[in-house]
Amino acid sequence: MSTAAAPVRSGGLPHAEGRGTLADLLPASRTKDIALVVGGAVLTGIAAQISVPVPGSPVPVTGQTFAALLVGTALGTRRGFLSLALYALAGMAGMPWFAEGTSGYAMPSFGYILGMLLAATVVGALARRGADRSVLRTAGSMVLGSAIIYAVGVPYLALATGMTLAQAVSAGLVPFLIGDALKAALAMGALPTAWKLIGRRG
Repeated sequence: MSTAAAPVRSGGLPHAEGRGTLADLLPASRTKDIALVVGGAVLTGIAAQISVPVPGSPVPVTGQTFAALLVGTALGTRRGFLSLALYALAGMAGMPWFAEGTSGYAMPSFGYILGMLLAATVVGALARRGADRSVLRTAGSMVLGSAIIYAVGVPYLALATGMTLAQAVSAGLVPFLIGDALKAALAMGALPTAWKLIGRRG
């Protein structure tokens, strides 16, 4: 019994209704992959400079987490992981593009960067299965990605500062929930809309 093949765009690229990420719609090449990985790291570094101190917390509100989740979703599992790994390694080596222009790894908030690396990989895997193509699925993906970041960042904050886990939750999670909801709302609007526009062009 024959089955219908998944629709493709010209050049063998996946159609908006098939599987794949936004980055997969570009012509495949090693140069493209390198540019996307480097570009994702740079975007995350720039977003990290959008920083607002939180009274009583060593962790500022930044655009960094939103950028990391957006990079993972748009680039997919492998490229998302490599992009955030490049961001983390370059920052550890001295590139001043962590939050507030810092670098290195001797900081209480470094656990959030490790969490972003893991979260970008997970949301990238979900995006390849269409998790960024509807509002509800995008919301679920962003919530899961944020939860992963906190699951690594908050315990790391507690260990690095000597806080109790409850204190770390109060200082390193609760103040950021409203901002995270706003970031998720932005993603819920932007990503499905991008796929709809691509589908109309196809």
